[in-house]
Amino acid sequence: MFRGLTAIFALTLAILRPSLAGAQAQSAEAFYRGKTVTVVIGYGVGGSDDLWGRIVAKYMGRHLPGQPLVVAQNMPGAGSLVAANQIYNVAPKDGTVIGVINRGLPFEAVLGGGGVQFDPRKFNWLGSPDSDVIVAYVRTDAPLKHVSELRSKELIVAATGSGADSQTYPQVLAQLFGWKLRIVQGYPGSREMNLAVERNEVHGTFISYDTAAREPTFGDGSRQLFLQGVMTPDERMKDVPTLAGLAQSEAEQRAVDFFLLRAGMGRPFVVAPGVPADRLKALREAFAAALRDPELIEESKKLRLNIAYVAPDVLQTLVDKAYGADAETLERVRKAMR
Repeated sequence: MFRGLTAIFALTLAILRPSLAGAQAQSAEAFYRGKTVTVVIGYGVGGSDDLWGRIVAKYMGRHLPGQPLVVAQNMPGAGSLVAANQIYNVAPKDGTVIGVINRGLPFEAVLGGGGVQFDPRKFNWLGSPDSDVIVAYVRTDAPLKHVSELRSKELIVAATGSGADSQTYPQVLAQLFGWKLRIVQGYPGSREMNLAVERNEVHGTFISYDTAAREPTFGDGSRQLFLQGVMTPDERMKDVPTLAGLAQSEAEQRAVDFFLLRAGMGRPFVVAPGVPADRLKALREAFAAALRDPELIEESKKLRLNIAYVAPDVLQTLVDKAYGADAETLERVRKAMR
C-alpha cells in the first residue's frame, strides 16, 4: 500500500514540477512588476564604477521578471564603505536594492578594517561586469620617471578612503616594498582625484585603467602610466611595469598574492543577505543577460568600458580564499594596510 502511495506521490510531483517552477518564476515576476529597483553606487559621479552602475541599471530592468523600473543612486563615502554598510544593515532585503562596492572591501573585513559593519561571506554576489586593472596614473612632470625610483624619491597621490584602491594600493605597496608614497585622502571619487592631479595638488593617483583611458589627459603627453597593479602585464599596456619580481621572500610573495585577490573581484555588484532565493536567481540572471544585451554592448564601447563578466561563484571563491589565508600572511598584509 505504502509503495503504491509513494508511486502516486512521485508521479503527481513529476506532473506538478513544471507548474511549480512556473509558479516560482511568476512569484518573482509578480513581486517585481510595478516595483522600483535601486542600484546604489558607492562613489561619486563620473568614474568607471559610476558608469557601470548606471549602464547596468539602464538595461537590467528589461531582463528582470516583471520588468521593474531600475534607477541608479550615488552614495559616495569612504571608498564605498558607507554604501556597503547601508546595503548590508539598513536597506530592504527583498531584492529591490543592489550595491556597487569597491573590490577591496571584502578584504578590509577579513583584515579587521575600521568601520566595516558586514560579513562579506554573507553578501549575495550578482557578479562583476569587468575585471579592470588598477594603475598609477601620474603627471609626466612628477619628480620621478620610473617605479624603481620610489625607494629614494617621494610620489604624492590622491585617494578616497579606507578600502578603496586609490588608498589601499599605495599604502600596501609603500609598506611591503619601502616605497615613498605619500597619500592625500578624502576625495569623493576619481573625478575629484584627477582634478587634484590637474591642479598639481598631487603627482598622481591609483585608479582603474578604464577610468584613466577616458581622461582628456590620456595620451596627450601630460600623464604617464607609472605602474599596473598586477603580476602579469595587461595586453593593453605591455610596457608598463608590474608588481612581478618585487617580492624579496616567499612570505612577502604570499602577502602580495593575498593583496592581489582584490584584482579578481572586478567591480562587484551585491545584494544583502536574506534576499529570497527566487529573486536572487532572477537578479543574477538579469545581471548576466544585461551584459549580453546588444544595446548595452554598443553603449559600453562608446563609453570605453570593457565587458569581462565575472560570475558570482568566482567572487565568492575569492572571498572564501581570503578567509582561508594563513595567520602570518594576514598579519603581514594587515600591518601593511594600517
